[in-house]
Amino acid sequence: MDLRVLWPTACLGGAVLASASYAQERTDYLGEPVRYEDEERRDPVARLAEDLASGERELRWDEQRGWLPALLEALEVSATTQVLVFSKTSFQDRLISPETPRAIYFNDEVALAWIPGAPLMELTGLDPLQGPTFYSLDQDSRAPRFQRRDDECLQCHSSSRTRNWPGNLVRSVHPDERGLPILRSGSFLTTHASPLLERWGGWYVTGTHGAQRHMGNVTAHAAPGEEQVDVTAGANVTDLAPFIETERYLTPHSDIVALLVLEHQAEMQNLIARASYKGRLAEHYQRSMNEAFGDPADHVSDSTRRRYAAAAREVLDYMLFRDEIALAEPVAGTSTFTQEFPASGPRDSRGRSLRDLDLELRLFRHPCSYLIYSRAFDELPAPVLDVLWRELWDILHGRDVGREFPRLTRDDRAAILEILLETKAGLPDYWS
Repeated sequence: MDLRVLWPTACLGGAVLASASYAQERTDYLGEPVRYEDEERRDPVARLAEDLASGERELRWDEQRGWLPALLEALEVSATTQVLVFSKTSFQDRLISPETPRAIYFNDEVALAWIPGAPLMELTGLDPLQGPTFYSLDQDSRAPRFQRRDDECLQCHSSSRTRNWPGNLVRSVHPDERGLPILRSGSFLTTHASPLLERWGGWYVTGTHGAQRHMGNVTAHAAPGEEQVDVTAGANVTDLAPFIETERYLTPHSDIVALLVLEHQAEMQNLIARASYKGRLAEHYQRSMNEAFGDPADHVSDSTRRRYAAAAREVLDYMLFRDEIALAEPVAGTSTFTQEFPASGPRDSRGRSLRDLDLELRLFRHPCSYLIYSRAFDELPAPVLDVLWRELWDILHGRDVGREFPRLTRDDRAAILEILLETKAGLPDYWS
């Protein structure tokens, strides 16, 4: 819903089949031990809803943009994170077009989507235990009310594209001149491992990137047997005025650097949430087996240990950008996002932060995800965290962990280790 660039099945046909498949696949996270369906949430949207209900906080209505400005302030989301998607890939697709794109804003724990004149805003809050949680906010009401949207949103946000777990989606499609995805030409899931040439179909992109090409800023023109995107026409765009009425939006940008960060963040959040779900399922299964076979309560089988390790390694490999696509040339955004984003992270005594951007050869100067500081990371099941911390310690010391990290240089490892030792709370004792 919020972070996706994905056509809603209900809008484009096949809703019954999608719902049936969704019902079959959702059993791992409904009921014990995950209980994703529980009402209790600690994400920023849920906390704000509680403050509004208690009268501790109020939101100011804006005649032009409804709850958007007040909501960004309350959730501590900067307008410089604005990115614009014009493909008809929301359940409010009739309001989205190349002339009226959907604006997405985000920080480390929440993302929200706004369309000019739309009756609803769409939000994702990142709960530290339950992962991405989906909400809507009625724009037609003068009393803000958030509503959970599990049934609608999870039909797409818990699908094969998210490995059948609740998750965010950032996708690239071939949009026609109305913004409709051309389904027969396929689409791409976008992460930091995606080639630029497969990114941002259906998005506006402002910034420079040299001779590198992407699919943004243009629509696809159908030809017999193929759909063609003129990637040259969409390259190095720094002004969206020829495309949209920029004054309708909070900023005139859809910053390329904000897009790069969003894509990394969305999948990193998914992997942390999946590791939490899988870790809890493994713990639950082990308890059941111990009871059934009369084993001690603290017995852990080799198969369970392998499940913990597999969950941890998925997080670790992505966190260290093992499969990141290298930049062929420097990229530069058009907004102040490049300056604001690094400023909000903790820094060591040498002034270094995991939020420092590189943008010449890769996304970050020190390739270890800043989401290592997130509450969701800290609340991973203890057996998963144990594997993760031990292997990270070994990797940063250049020891063999059974797989290669060719892009992680000796200087990278040393810098990441030094930054974490000074800035990350809760490190295992052996780290110090």
